[in-house]
Amino acid sequence: MGNEEDEVSSKKAKFVLPEGFLEPLDDQEILAPIPLSVRMPDSGTTTQFFAPPVPYSKQFWKAGDYEDIASTHRGGGDTTLIDGMDHVRVHPRFLHSNATSHKWVLGAVAELLDNSIDEVSNGATYCNIDVRLNKKDGSRMLVVEDNGGGMSPERMRHCMSLGYSAKSKLVNTIGQYGNGFKTSTMRCGADVIVFSRCPGKDGRSATQSIGLLSYTFLTSTGKEDIVVPMLDYQWKGNQWSRISSPSVDSKKNVETIVQWSPYVSEADLLQQFNLIKDQGTRIIIYNLWQDEAGDLELDFDSDVHDIQIRGVDRDEKKIQTAKDYPNSRIFLTYTHSLRSYSSILYLRRPPGFRIILRGKDVVHHNLVDDMIKQKDVNYKPTGVDSAEVNANKGVLGKMGFHKDAEAHLDIQGFNVYHRNRLIKAFWRVWNAASSGGRGVIGQLEANFVKPAHDKQDFERTVVLSRLETKLNNLQKTYWNENKRYIGYVDLKVNDTPVKGKSPTRPDLSNSNSPAKEIPTPVEKCNSQAKRETETQRSSQAGEAKLGNVSANNESTRTSVENGKESGVCQKEKPVEQNLAAKRNEEVADSGAVTENRKRKNREELTSDVLLKRDCARVQEDQIKVAPQADAALVHDLQVENSELKDRIKELEEKHRSLEAQLTESKEKYEELNKEQDAFIEIFAEERTRRDAAEENFKNKLKDASKTIHELQDKLSRFQRNQSQPDQ
Repeated sequence: MGNEEDEVSSKKAKFVLPEGFLEPLDDQEILAPIPLSVRMPDSGTTTQFFAPPVPYSKQFWKAGDYEDIASTHRGGGDTTLIDGMDHVRVHPRFLHSNATSHKWVLGAVAELLDNSIDEVSNGATYCNIDVRLNKKDGSRMLVVEDNGGGMSPERMRHCMSLGYSAKSKLVNTIGQYGNGFKTSTMRCGADVIVFSRCPGKDGRSATQSIGLLSYTFLTSTGKEDIVVPMLDYQWKGNQWSRISSPSVDSKKNVETIVQWSPYVSEADLLQQFNLIKDQGTRIIIYNLWQDEAGDLELDFDSDVHDIQIRGVDRDEKKIQTAKDYPNSRIFLTYTHSLRSYSSILYLRRPPGFRIILRGKDVVHHNLVDDMIKQKDVNYKPTGVDSAEVNANKGVLGKMGFHKDAEAHLDIQGFNVYHRNRLIKAFWRVWNAASSGGRGVIGQLEANFVKPAHDKQDFERTVVLSRLETKLNNLQKTYWNENKRYIGYVDLKVNDTPVKGKSPTRPDLSNSNSPAKEIPTPVEKCNSQAKRETETQRSSQAGEAKLGNVSANNESTRTSVENGKESGVCQKEKPVEQNLAAKRNEEVADSGAVTENRKRKNREELTSDVLLKRDCARVQEDQIKVAPQADAALVHDLQVENSELKDRIKELEEKHRSLEAQLTESKEKYEELNKEQDAFIEIFAEERTRRDAAEENFKNKLKDASKTIHELQDKLSRFQRNQSQPDQ
């Protein structure tokens, strides 16, 4: 009897439904991630991954505006205690807001280059930047790798932490704030995975670590803290073994990294270390940000050996000008070309260190090589630590004219470095309304000024203001003293430039040779007249024996001639009437003049006529020379006027083009609004259908539940009927 009851109870247990089976499904179960099948190109197998909808915008500047659904449902207010004290939490949204310190995406890539340069002391000989494809969705990924010392598990966690930096205590490193890796990677893309292998030191075994910092993972799963899944391995017994910890679920870390990374298995993850070899770090940034048109912000197609950017930093006119003036390529393209920017990023490249960009070395460029008529930049700052002031008598660097300065391109500014790293590129310290300062470039290292966190500017301090004022004065002085050498006119001194080579123009190929000036015709005239006057005075001094009257006449005539001589090659001064009257009175008192004196007077009169004629000829020559100078000045002004007209035409054409683009954008915006309205209607209809299907499904569940209850009742009655005969 007891056995039969046990059998009946065991039969009943088989029909017991799971707890909550009949309850309606919640939103999280209805909106569960949809499995995505991916066929692996290497093995040919098909693997399923979950592809949840991305809760943030694909554009970087809008990615921080997403609705934290999980936090909203929980209502917030959760408190985490450490040692009985409140603990400040870091929300995933901070990753995005922290990365907004980089306004310029190439500045973010430069931060990763800095980390590789800092590894030179640990044996790094190269930094390789390249592009790879994501195996899961075919999107492009940015890869930055080096063969430095790598990171131990502890250093990997420091790298992923916010604000931690061991470099702040080192003198010869660029990184100081412990924030560059997070801001730079998050500025380039939403997700980054890091592979790092560290050789064994001081008797320790070699290690390798994997870390995932994924904005997509954190926002899609509704995390309220920044969670970074990591895997650590140690070399033991001629093989790599996973390092396990009682407080860490390594299996869950593996599943999370595989699900949210570009790799399909743990074995696929470990294959990345084969590319690192003995030591080094490999950083892979994926889910790269897009622009408003839906294209990647980083341009990988314009140049197969470069990484460029789209947007306001890219000027097609400058790109064309760079083709016409190759010497100016760096200045014209560094704002959108990583190859150009990285070539001047460091004042001195470490010996033997290579920067490889998409399979081709980046050639180091020294701006001093682009200068002519060079001059030292001398400045000794005050109010700063003496250890940070450059030695060598206060010389910070060099300045001069750019090689293409004669083309009158708007190239100017100072490249200012801090501890070998470029902070301000082509800093315009003099913003003249006219062409003042055009063509003047400089390069200097200012270790006494502290850079900002993004390393694209200096902190605005009194020391920086003093440096800016000094550079401004240096540029103005250099420009005013040397602008005539590149064809600019100084209207204050009527300095007329001459195109091409000329006797009054210095040879700029030798910047140290002074300009040799050749005397003008007017100067020759003055010199010749002066010599003739001195000769005439000496001959007249020998004729003083002619008597008092003759001497008086001679002195009077000499005074008149001196008045004439002082005005050679200028307007003649009129002879004063009182001198002429005095001469006539003296002649009348002296009586008859001898024949010799008459002959002498006739010769002197002839000499006066010849002198007047020579003076008149010189005056005519001067009148001819002046219009020539004025004509040259007028010609240059006409050329400059023509250039301004051409520029105005170009601006008008650009204005018309922008108006057309604006009109097109408005039309496109209206079309998008219409499409959005259509999509909203479609989504509304789809939601209505889904609600109807959900309601139908719930009704069916209720019917099924009712049917199950009826079956259970029938089963119970059947079992009771079966048990009654036995009794």
